[in-house]
Amino acid sequence: MRAVLVVNPKATTTSERSRDVLVRALRSQVDLSVRYTRRRGHATDLAREAAEEGVDLVVTLGGDGTVNEVVNGLMTAEPPTIRTGGTPAERLPALATVPGGSTNVFARALGLPREWPEGTSMILEGLRLGRSRTIGLGRADDRYFTFCAGFGIDAAVIHRVEQARRRGRVSTPALYLRSTVNQYFLRSDRRHPTITLERPGEAAVGELATVIIQNTAPWTYLGEREINPNPEASFDLGLDVLAMRQLRVASTARTVTQAFSRDPDPRGRQVLRLHDVNEFTLLTSRPQAFQLDGDYLGEREKVRFASIPAALRVIC
Repeated sequence: MRAVLVVNPKATTTSERSRDVLVRALRSQVDLSVRYTRRRGHATDLAREAAEEGVDLVVTLGGDGTVNEVVNGLMTAEPPTIRTGGTPAERLPALATVPGGSTNVFARALGLPREWPEGTSMILEGLRLGRSRTIGLGRADDRYFTFCAGFGIDAAVIHRVEQARRRGRVSTPALYLRSTVNQYFLRSDRRHPTITLERPGEAAVGELATVIIQNTAPWTYLGEREINPNPEASFDLGLDVLAMRQLRVASTARTVTQAFSRDPDPRGRQVLRLHDVNEFTLLTSRPQAFQLDGDYLGEREKVRFASIPAALRVIC
């Protein structure tokens, strides 16, 4: 089996020594080539090249941002003609994810441990046993995502965290909490919701303040604690949506508390939830912060979302 390991050398929970250990472990199972990212977006190019070379497996070592880039490289590749048969997922290399970031939502949603040594052991076992599954993806305009997207306040919080990290701050649950409180009280226009959600064949829903989209559950983690606005979201179904009509203090606090609970089921007059949706569009009269898989992508006035079923094989 030919494989490519795509390494983010800035992965927060690994070192050069641990990467060497990982490479030796993988080479005991596969014919491995190692490629390092040098800039944002480079993992997309490396994964696309690997797929077009006809490799059987692409392994990521990094966080959710690295995984997202690799997935986009795989999904936009043109594999060799030898792989023209079978389903779209069977024509692409399989994906294996070694957790190396600070949160690793995608890897943990697949049932992998948070730490990279344990995650590596499970991947090696999966390779020995031929254990894999096919998952669906989400797509926002022309970019794919694995577990979540956000339009509004959650994306603005991610932007604040990324700015803090560029100033040398370490990504911690406390940093996210402080950024959320500051964004909510000081930066968000909570009294004038401007987002509209449109679905084919359905009446448009307007005056939404912020929207969370999930392709699986949980949405994210705060340390070890799952946060689950849409607990029924699944890789095997369409997209799930939670939108807040208003960001009033009482209703927002209630929804956040519900999402943090051990049996989450956010509800209320200010909450709109949609389950297993194939496609929809978000529009706004005022540009909103936008994120995919925890990466801030700027502000948008319109984004079209779609569910892409059975898109990719993953080692689990």
